[in-house]
Amino acid sequence: MDKLKVLKKYFGYDSFRDGQELMVDSILSGRDVLGIMPTGAGKSLCYQIPALLLPGITLVVSPLISLMHDQVSALNQAGIHAAFLNSSLTAGQYRTALKYTMEGRYKIIYVAPERLMTEEFVSIVSKLNISMVSVDEAHCISQWGQDFRPSYLRIMDFIDQLPYRPVISAFTATATREVREDIMALLNLQNPVCLNTGFDRKNLKFMVQHPQDKFKTTLSYVEDHEEDCGIIYCLTRKVVEDVCGKLQREGYQATRYHAGLSDSERKKNQEDFIYDRKKIMVATNAFGMGIDKSNVRYVIHYNMPKNIEGYYQEAGRAGRDGLDSECLLLYAGQDVVTNQFFIDRMEQQESMDDETAETIQEREKDRLKKMTFYCFTNECLRDYILRYFGEYGSNYCGNCSNCLTQFEEKDVTVIASLLIGCVKTSRQRYGMTVIVDTLRGSKAAKIMKFRMDQNPFYGKGDQVPVFQLRQVLNFLILHDYLLLTDDEYPIVKLTALSESVLEGEKSVVMKVAKEEPKIKKEKKQDKKGKKTKVVEGLDQEVDRELFQQLRELRLEIAKEEKVPPYIVFSDKTLIHMCQLKPGNKEEMLEVSGVGEMKYEKYGESFLSVLKSGILTK
Repeated sequence: MDKLKVLKKYFGYDSFRDGQELMVDSILSGRDVLGIMPTGAGKSLCYQIPALLLPGITLVVSPLISLMHDQVSALNQAGIHAAFLNSSLTAGQYRTALKYTMEGRYKIIYVAPERLMTEEFVSIVSKLNISMVSVDEAHCISQWGQDFRPSYLRIMDFIDQLPYRPVISAFTATATREVREDIMALLNLQNPVCLNTGFDRKNLKFMVQHPQDKFKTTLSYVEDHEEDCGIIYCLTRKVVEDVCGKLQREGYQATRYHAGLSDSERKKNQEDFIYDRKKIMVATNAFGMGIDKSNVRYVIHYNMPKNIEGYYQEAGRAGRDGLDSECLLLYAGQDVVTNQFFIDRMEQQESMDDETAETIQEREKDRLKKMTFYCFTNECLRDYILRYFGEYGSNYCGNCSNCLTQFEEKDVTVIASLLIGCVKTSRQRYGMTVIVDTLRGSKAAKIMKFRMDQNPFYGKGDQVPVFQLRQVLNFLILHDYLLLTDDEYPIVKLTALSESVLEGEKSVVMKVAKEEPKIKKEKKQDKKGKKTKVVEGLDQEVDRELFQQLRELRLEIAKEEKVPPYIVFSDKTLIHMCQLKPGNKEEMLEVSGVGEMKYEKYGESFLSVLKSGILTK
């Protein structure tokens, strides 16, 4: 069987996506590879297809239990024998899996990096024919990556103990130049074929808002997306509990995930979300790495994350199936303070010396600044993210909140002078909130305690909306007219440019929103009044009623087989069925994502629903 036959039979696709074939061919020819491919681009197929064609076994090093479980479930559903070895297995299950491995029952084995160097595992694997070691989430090997795992540094120690060196493949979705160089060096990739298909996810719409009431904004968004599955990320356990509880009281199917819950509750809540029993997951960043749930239609960041890498990875859990999805970030000044607090209390890894730990901490502070800039830029949000990873575009994507908003330049020199003057007359001793509240003429206890009501600028900005005072203050900090310190409680300081504004030598002009977003996508309705949905890249509209019938059948099958619904078929596959309306096996096999193995399992059931659904129209 060749690569294209494997692709169609087991995975249901007629052709490879961008970059996949190069990776597959390189591995099959014995070359090491490094693939930098965005979430949803099909990285896993790049090593799974060669694994089925190579003579021996492929070991996939994977960082999280949930990632392994999802991948193995999907492979077994497709008719491919695979297994995972991690701490979720009992001692008996682990021994059984090793026994089956020795008997050659598996072509692909997922293993946690911590298990690689155990004596029992090394002893067994050294007797097997290991054709390839594939490192998933390869950025975890770099101290400069956002998810550094010291156990990843032992991968080469493991490979060096094998009787002969297998092909090494490495894949990740987010890696700066430094991280890419680290991956190649630390995995000792020999003359690797390197592929970077780009970081852009065109199906994702990026939005940033600075709401006064975050929960009200979140609730409004969720109300507009009741049918969709979504993730809401929060910085702390306390915020997770608060947001989840409020959503539940509003009648929404929400669940929660954070490190303060028991293992059993985390597992149950994660499965409730993955199996579509709950539509909304409210979580800290402890949730989601490696989750293959393909039908997440939105990701809301209730708080700003600490860096662009983490944000893009978390936001990238939306729209893995390639359909239009949204990423909304809700910013507040307290988010910066909270993240700074976390950075100041970073735990030093065992493998780090003090100098390295300090360097990494400084790097994290710089990343936090760049993340903050993202929340205030008026330029294209997508372009900002891509530039961070070393890609340069046109600075207009047409699918982010900035590109969909009209801006105009406004002279804010008067407001800027008030803010700078207040900082100067208060002797550069206070943070952003105190400065803004002083200009507003606030009677808050803190203002009175600090005697800021006696400051010459007290109440001078009471005619300026609060949001505008904050907006201009952030602009001044971002453009070096003022400085915000990196202390536990950040203080606003003057810079070399401050005096030029106060003396009237320099005016301050900033872009401000002229009006609400010009384009707003709305659900269309057909002649019968039924809601329809336009699929990205296709002109046809989808009958929502038929689509819902297929989803209900998928859910029934998923419950019977105890697998997540998206492992049966993705939303994208169901939508393609609605568009093609196949009437027999040959036509069903034309649907993207329907291979021979899945047709044998589910094909007739879905054909039956399609036929009855079409006949009732």
